[in-house]
Order: sequence, then structure tokens, then C-alpha cells
Amino acid sequence: MQAFVIDAFAFCQNHEQREGSAKIAEFPRLQAECVNAEAIVKWSLSGGFDQLGLPRLNLSVETQVELMCQRCLTPFKFDIDSHSELILAKNEEHADEIEGMLEDDEVDVVVGSKTFNVIELIEDEALLAIPQSPKHAVCPDVVLVSSNQSEAANNVDAVDAASTGGKVSPFAVLKKLQ
Repeated sequence: MQAFVIDAFAFCQNHEQREGSAKIAEFPRLQAECVNAEAIVKWSLSGGFDQLGLPRLNLSVETQVELMCQRCLTPFKFDIDSHSELILAKNEEHADEIEGMLEDDEVDVVVGSKTFNVIELIEDEALLAIPQSPKHAVCPDVVLVSSNQSEAANNVDAVDAASTGGKVSPFAVLKKLQ
């Protein structure tokens, strides 16, 4: 995707709005986290001012990504529906000053510029919405063995259970993966 660069302060001053969409494949860092890069990322950005008169960007990012479950190593779909309010600061010191004034922890302060890259902002927002360790709520049962191997594995499980007083070893499932 081509860079989408704005003058962030002028964007807010003029109460501009933009929206668009792009494939995940056009966001390299986001693509690295996803199993499938064909999904579409929809976004919208609007500028204005907050109640204190500070320049503000409202960003919405929506998509459904396919992530790899860290528990069972199978893909699953994860919905991203992120809305954020970003207050613009002139520099890092000004950002620290604004953060001290704000009472709302939900509002982020970023340093604005005349060459503000919106594509990077959209990608950052999507990445922040993805869990650090993606997992299914409940992993599906994955059958990786043939029926003959399954019967043999069940027989091994029965022998293991008998030899351990009825308890099945937590490693028994690993024997089925052979």
C-alpha cells in the first residue's frame, strides 16, 4: 500500500475525514502475525478537537484476522473492532504535559507532524488489538491419527491407565501424534 501521509494538525483543524480499506498483505508487520493475508482491513480517520481544545484524531479499524492458536497450533479467526482517540502533541515534552492533564486513560497522546503516516497508525492499531498469545477459547479436538493408529493408541492408553492406577498420563495425547 502506498504511504498515506497527512499534516496531522491541519487534518484536525479542518475536521477532515477519510476512510478506506486494504488487504492485510499490504501491512507487513500485521501480515507477519496472520495465517491468511487476504482479509480486508477497513479503517476510518476523523480529525477535530477534544473538550480541552486539543487536536484529536479518532481512528477505527475493523477486520477479521486468522491467527495461529498457541495452544493447539491450528488457525482461528479473531475479530478486530478497535476505536481509539488520539490527542496530538507538538513534541515528546508536550505529550508528557498533556498526559498529565488528561483524566481518561483510554485516550492516547501521540506526537503529530506535517508528515504523519496514517498507514503505520492503522497497522499499529490492528497489532495492538491482537492478543499477545492468541488462543482459541476452547481448542477443537484435532484428530491426526488414522483409524488403525487410533485403535493402537487407545490400547496403549488402556495399558497406561491400568499401570498408573486408572489415571491417564497427560503425555498420552503425544503418543497419538506419531
